[in-house]
Amino acid sequence: MDYTPYKKAEYYRNRELSWISFDERVLNEARDKSIPLFERLKFLSITSSNLDEFYMVRVASLKDMVHANYSKPDIAGMTAKEQLSAISERTHELVQLQYSTYNRSAVPSLEHAGLTIISEHEKLTEKQAEFVDNYFEENIYPVLTPMAMDSARPFPLIRNKSLNIGALVRIKDDGILAKANRKEKKNDGDEKKNKEKELEFATVQVPSGLPRFIMLPADAESGQKYCILLEEVIERNIGKLFLSYDVVCAHPYRIMRNADLTIDEDEASDLLKEIQKQLKKRQWGEVIRLEVEEQMDKRLLKLLKTEFEIDEEDVFRIPGPLDLTFLMKMYGLEGFDEYKIPKYTPALVPALMNDDDIFTNIRKGDILLHHPYMTFDPVVQFVQQSAKDPDVLAIKQTLYRVSGNSPIIAALAQAAENGKQVSVLVELKARFDEENNIVWAKMLEKAGCHVIYGLLGLKTHSKITLVVRREETGIRRYVHLGTGNYNDSTAKLYTDCGLLTCNAKIGEDATAVFNMLSGYSEPDSWNKLVVAPLWMKDRFLHLIAMEEEHARKGQKAHIIAKMNSLCDRDIIAALYSASAAGVKIDLIVRGICCLKVGIPGVSENITVRSIVGSFLEHARIFYFYSNGNEELFMGSADWMPRNLEKRVEIVFPVEDEQIHKEVMHILDIQLKDNVKASILQPDGRYVKPDKRGKLLINSQEYFCEEATRRAEQPKKETDERIFIPAESAEE
Repeated sequence: MDYTPYKKAEYYRNRELSWISFDERVLNEARDKSIPLFERLKFLSITSSNLDEFYMVRVASLKDMVHANYSKPDIAGMTAKEQLSAISERTHELVQLQYSTYNRSAVPSLEHAGLTIISEHEKLTEKQAEFVDNYFEENIYPVLTPMAMDSARPFPLIRNKSLNIGALVRIKDDGILAKANRKEKKNDGDEKKNKEKELEFATVQVPSGLPRFIMLPADAESGQKYCILLEEVIERNIGKLFLSYDVVCAHPYRIMRNADLTIDEDEASDLLKEIQKQLKKRQWGEVIRLEVEEQMDKRLLKLLKTEFEIDEEDVFRIPGPLDLTFLMKMYGLEGFDEYKIPKYTPALVPALMNDDDIFTNIRKGDILLHHPYMTFDPVVQFVQQSAKDPDVLAIKQTLYRVSGNSPIIAALAQAAENGKQVSVLVELKARFDEENNIVWAKMLEKAGCHVIYGLLGLKTHSKITLVVRREETGIRRYVHLGTGNYNDSTAKLYTDCGLLTCNAKIGEDATAVFNMLSGYSEPDSWNKLVVAPLWMKDRFLHLIAMEEEHARKGQKAHIIAKMNSLCDRDIIAALYSASAAGVKIDLIVRGICCLKVGIPGVSENITVRSIVGSFLEHARIFYFYSNGNEELFMGSADWMPRNLEKRVEIVFPVEDEQIHKEVMHILDIQLKDNVKASILQPDGRYVKPDKRGKLLINSQEYFCEEATRRAEQPKKETDERIFIPAESAEE
């Protein structure tokens, strides 16, 4: 089908600007006063960490394009230089709004709640100052390494993302250094000019290993708690670090470096060693962003800009503490439970609430897992029981991101030690988890596992585990397929779906996947699984085209797709064409969305909503009405070029009738969410739906309550479960 008419640049939104809109939606949660205060602090922190990664990867990539004189426009018709200019403007606005929220909302609200953040060390009481100075001497001073810059000492290496205090210092007139320098400078003449020449740069890194905020003694009468930030304590005592100097000024600053790894896999004989080498370069990559205290001395700022070779548009003057990610740690403070959402405990999976082992339960029928509403424990137990079961012959698994103390890694190692055939694909190119994955890969190899480091030129992003078991009836294959990582920590925060099955055809496909990963052998045909980069994109384009064909015949046609990001031009063009033909298209896209809604004659039948809540929406679900023969898929892939063309991804069909009903229920409730959802408008804004006179539906809260309710009634038939009927949510 020819989609050329739907590929005009004006039909698309720039990917990076769309991402900024997503971070704005995260920030809006921090500004929503209906949300408990400490939850809003978390969203402020997330906004900061999101922006850090955005600069280190996406902005860095655009700067590389500019340096290489790459001028080809993106799908929205913007060159790299134009994108950088627009990004700078939008991110400066975002940061100003972020700090307005912090200063005008978060800080006063915290004080009202009983916690005062002392933002300037000059405001300490005499008693507090004594405590702070003692704390500095005992806990901070021994850790610090002050560094000065002069003719004998070049500008020091400033580490990526580290918080530092920069200072301008002048040698004391009566000090040893002054006497040594006086001979060299006695002929300089003009005293004022001489004074300026004597200014030198000094810096000290704020130790990341120490707590960012320090609790001070509470007020005995009121019970009010107080804290001060670590950099304020160091700034207050900075003179103790440069005893031979007078400190003229001292201000915090922070830099962001290009952290996008460039790996020439064709030239890398050992991928593990090549990635280890590239990781070190992150610490001295090009500086792409400089954050400074808003009132920084102009002379100090000029020096930093010169040394870091950074343009004015990449300087952020911050009206508050740099790097608000410390607010996530503040969330853990005790005594403020009334300002937090009660912690949710994932519910048990009803299908597994019996005395049978996991293999017996899977043989009874496919099992749907919906995290974090349902516990992630069955996935861990699936691997742990397989490691111990004498009838299990082999375990094969792909790992993209795992937790710091992963029970799955431990189980795989134990399985190998128990003599089972264990094959693990550890994706070394998982961004910002490379170091962690290298450690796990080496550990698994030592335990006797066969470790694969991914495919040449491709990231392996699929989530699949295959267990081969010897049973009375012969060899049986058990498979777990998921939309999220095998990470027991993030499984409590990310919403994902998984399927446990012993379907023979899926088992055959799973074997083929691992043979492809380990031996580069692709089978002649596939039964159930849809695999990228082989033919997943073509399959999706075909499914969209079929809906369009049905619509043109006057038949009902409907597409529902839930994902993290949508920016593949071919997919979007196909959706436009289908919409123009009358297909109803409902998209649930958490983050980047390059599609525009409301284009006359093009996208008037498309709706896009983004859900931002307490959990990170992460599941990928795709539904096609297919003339009544409904087709439903879940998997690891977003509709992005990198997922469809440059990664090993798996999408799997949902064929069990009851599970099909449950997954459709998930989509149904999310499409009715009018509390945490924002609806994309034709002008690119995201707007909360009108709630007046309507039943309020917070999909995440709903699924928490539903999972808990179902776990309390495990013996009820699944079709008796209480779902919100489609019509009642419209009331």
